[in-house]
Amino acid sequence: MPRIRPWIAAAIAGLLLLAAALVSLALGIVRLPLTETVAALVSPADAPQRTAAVIWSIRLPRVIVAMLVGAALASVGTVMQAVLRNPLAEPGITGVSAGAAVGAVASITLGFAGSARWGIPVAAFIGAAVVTLLLQFVLQTRRDLGSATVILIGVSLSALAGALINVLIANATDDALVRSAMFWLAGDLELRDWHHVALALAPILVGVSWLFGRHRQLDALALGDQIATTSGVHVHRERFALLLVASLVTGAAVAVSGIISFVGLVVPHAMRLLVGASHARLLPLSALVGALFMVLVDTVARTAFGPVVVQTGVVAALVGAPVFLALLLRKRAAA
Repeated sequence: MPRIRPWIAAAIAGLLLLAAALVSLALGIVRLPLTETVAALVSPADAPQRTAAVIWSIRLPRVIVAMLVGAALASVGTVMQAVLRNPLAEPGITGVSAGAAVGAVASITLGFAGSARWGIPVAAFIGAAVVTLLLQFVLQTRRDLGSATVILIGVSLSALAGALINVLIANATDDALVRSAMFWLAGDLELRDWHHVALALAPILVGVSWLFGRHRQLDALALGDQIATTSGVHVHRERFALLLVASLVTGAAVAVSGIISFVGLVVPHAMRLLVGASHARLLPLSALVGALFMVLVDTVARTAFGPVVVQTGVVAALVGAPVFLALLLRKRAAA
């Protein structure tokens, strides 16, 4: 695939993201003209009350959450592929997503979700934080661990989390709680509001911005520990810090969206083909395209299937799996 200039790719992605956001705001059970949608965004006080309520109270928070989650997962996927030097690395590989799932499912099945508006997101973030701290404790006490071992630890933590989730679901006292837990595990942005935006905004923006600033260290780590060391990078310290921040960003994203697959796997691969492996270009573009991808799949999940309920995570997997397979086959054919 021919390379294109990073600023051109970023400009195209930014324009497409703006267009996708406007279309998403206009579509739904109540369809709005694009001109009316833009007018309500620019001047909500002058717009019809129903239009302003639909956009500002229901659709805009959902679109912003989709952007934040997509940018977070794509950025973390890019970082983990460099740090672990594994093209299949993605945000869930360290077990953080699974930890968030345990927290959320526990909150739902034990009846805590209805006691507070932020019950499920807060419980999910606590679960993610517990796994993050456990992983960092292992990395601190065993400084000789390589990238492959870190991946195996993540797989083990995910398996443990899966077992706990099965126990919680099997012992739920109400079938409605089981359905709610399964719906969350599939990943969805239904009923996202400004409280969810507030919960995710700061940790994702701060964490992703910090990751952007480590692009030189990521370039060195992607080439291997020996080359990184000779380039002046403290390999263990950098890996520890990068995985810690990436895990916290993942926890914040999963806490408001549930488990969303393939964003952190497909987007970095596709952007690497477009602009190369330099993380100064790759990270910001992956964040932009990740946000675009999530807005598009959420719009499709919300509008394309009529009365059938399809979660955002399901559409992401339906789109991401064949795209990733095509990218793998393309790379193998090129090799």
